[in-house]
Amino acid sequence: MQRAKKAMQMSDGSLLGDPRLTPLSKKPGVKWQRPRLTRQALMRCCLVKWILSSAAPQGSDSSDSELELSTVRHQPEGLEQLQAQTKFTKKELQSLYRGFKNECPSGLVDEDTFKLIYAQFFPQGDATTYAHFLFNAFDADGNGAIHFEDFVVGLSILLRGTVQEKLKWAFNLYDINKDGYITKEEMLAIMKSIYDMMGRHTYPLLREDAPLEHVERFFQKMDRNQDGVVTIDEFLETCQKDENIMSSMQLFENVI
Repeated sequence: MQRAKKAMQMSDGSLLGDPRLTPLSKKPGVKWQRPRLTRQALMRCCLVKWILSSAAPQGSDSSDSELELSTVRHQPEGLEQLQAQTKFTKKELQSLYRGFKNECPSGLVDEDTFKLIYAQFFPQGDATTYAHFLFNAFDADGNGAIHFEDFVVGLSILLRGTVQEKLKWAFNLYDINKDGYITKEEMLAIMKSIYDMMGRHTYPLLREDAPLEHVERFFQKMDRNQDGVVTIDEFLETCQKDENIMSSMQLFENVI
């Protein structure tokens, strides 16, 4: 229930600026600050939990030890290079890789695996469509499979990237056909998939036409030249000027 509430707050507040669902109270004169990177923030991520669940030693306390594994059987080639490309520590990368290899011995994650992950963490709804969109965002080359390197670089952006890096990744998620523009149809498809994943456990309760209304508000804010599409420049500029959007960025990981 709490995860559903927080995730819905993020999905609506961070991209549509709906004041009803903004997760943080906004105080006059207080500017948004990038959240401090913590182990707890990392562990809120569904994908990280899934990977590390098989990396933790039997009988260990997962809240503290999963990111502190000092010995691993599997170690990716170019570990130092990955450490330079991401904001993860060496121990975190080792833990992620161990769990990744345990869950995916082939070294690849396919779309069916993504769907299983989200069915596990969001059993109250149907996560199939959202998992499809998220998988395509990670699958940069469109070959139907995700390597560990691509996976961990994406996670690093989502969990520890700069504001611009996160926003660019989000734009890529909503740009379903990867043509460089977000259309109303694309945004509506994403929003419906998030609501389907949340199921009925959302607060406040949403009307059936709520996704369409939110998309209309999104375009009123973003589509500055009224040409019916949102470009990356419009997206970045508007998001960074909107306090509701920026204050909710720290909850971005709740549906990742």
